[in-house]
Amino acid sequence: METRLRILLLTAVLVGLPGCATVRGWFHHAGTAGDGTGADSGAIPPDDSTPPRVIEPDVARRKIEVPRIKSSNIELGLNYGMLSIEDFGTNPSYGLSAAYHVTEDFFFQADVGRSRAGRTSFETLGGNVQLLSRSERRFTYYDLSLGYNFLPGEAFVGRGFAMTSAFYLLGGIGSTDFAGDKKFTVNFGAGYRVVPVDWLAVHITVQDRVFQSSLLGTNKLTNNIEARLATTVFF
Repeated sequence: METRLRILLLTAVLVGLPGCATVRGWFHHAGTAGDGTGADSGAIPPDDSTPPRVIEPDVARRKIEVPRIKSSNIELGLNYGMLSIEDFGTNPSYGLSAAYHVTEDFFFQADVGRSRAGRTSFETLGGNVQLLSRSERRFTYYDLSLGYNFLPGEAFVGRGFAMTSAFYLLGGIGSTDFAGDKKFTVNFGAGYRVVPVDWLAVHITVQDRVFQSSLLGTNKLTNNIEARLATTVFF
């Protein structure tokens, strides 16, 4: 009898306990564990996260024209200018030039040119006095110079046309045939080059050729300054 009474009391207690949160947790845990849908079942919850969408930019591509620049290093040209021969006035000059560009900065240049000396002030005042014959008045020079491009840039003509340009320095040695004698000559100067197209260049150059002369009775260094305009072609 006592056993039956205890069973009834325990049954009543168990029926009333599901209202407790702790007991509800026990029953919920037991239920989920039993039907295989709980956390302990080993199932991986679905991943609803998706990678961000990549936005493709709608950009109009610009067409670029690559300039066709020849890789030629040899430059040949003609020049014309004015040469001031010390004590003999200023007279027209003309010549040839050839250059070899070793790098973008350095180049070697060979020049050959000719002019004709005028009359000195002594000859002009002396009347028929002639210090030099006609053939001796011929002034011919041969130079080999080293050049250095020190200010490369661009020259603009209006708004729509630009030309590659550079200032350069020249210095070298050579020989001058004048007054029936060959004289060792040192030359130095500067120039400006523009390249309107990839095979043609235009130069403006000022150069001084210095040598010793005793033609007028005194041994001295003479300065013979030439300003010339040249057109060269790249090969």
